Amino acid sequence: MRRCRVVALSCALLLLWATPGLAFSHIVKPGETLSQIAARMYGDARKETILAGANALDVQGGSAIVPGMRLEIPAPGHHTIIAGDTWAALALAWLGDGRRADVLARLNHAVAWVDPSLGLAVEIPAIVAHIAADGDTSATIAARYWGDSNRGWELNAFNGRREAPLQRGEIVLVYLAGLELSDAGRAEALESKDRSASVTDTARLDVQRRADAELPKLADDLRAGHYVEAVARGNRVIGSGALTRPELAIVHRSLLEAYVALSADSQAAAACASWRANDPSARLDPTLTSPKVRAACAR
Repeated sequence: MRRCRVVALSCALLLLWATPGLAFSHIVKPGETLSQIAARMYGDARKETILAGANALDVQGGSAIVPGMRLEIPAPGHHTIIAGDTWAALALAWLGDGRRADVLARLNHAVAWVDPSLGLAVEIPAIVAHIAADGDTSATIAARYWGDSNRGWELNAFNGRREAPLQRGEIVLVYLAGLELSDAGRAEALESKDRSASVTDTARLDVQRRADAELPKLADDLRAGHYVEAVARGNRVIGSGALTRPELAIVHRSLLEAYVALSADSQAAAACASWRANDPSARLDPTLTSPKVRAACAR
């Protein structure tokens, strides 16, 4: 990257905006307002504060935009776990500091000391570089972006700073957990060629989240003795594609029980083989497993 020949503030913003998959550009059109753009991109006009902060529009107390102006639209990135990935390595690559692993893991309903599963699609939060103005504190910034002034300490921890008065012009990084693009926002993001990989991972994440929502229903089908419904649901989930190995193991283990109950011996044997292939620790405890299930796996 060429050495920045502008002020340090501009350098910091350029580096942040260059982060792959976490932002895309929008050219302001005649008649557009910041709230209208926020409504289009996020489905919520109130998120104009995110756009103002991300583009340093409110540094001087105003947020006027004009046609032809290029705005950076913060958006979540997505990454599919490959061999060797750890939360610390991901935090270093995507959030700039391996010590932010706990934040990244927590946002993905995990813990930093357990490595993520292969094939898992994880969400990388959008980041806004807020430029402190007179009167800003960690609490007021947390209230602005998160709606909770009591979370100022989280901002301090994320930025590696102690509780101290903010200086005008100081940059505070704010992660936006749960920020989602609307359908229109996704369509515009898709048009940006540098986001094609992230969009693929976004689709993978959507599939895995839908599968996670189906797993409790699959367990309910089995408990209720609705084996035909369980088979249909399980195969539908598998057919959605891009599942993690733990998800596949749960589904195939459920299908094993359903097929055994339906006396579908060959399908039960295949389900058992798939279960074991996706869960190396799979065991058939004789005290907890029916003889029919053990017989199916013996085939």
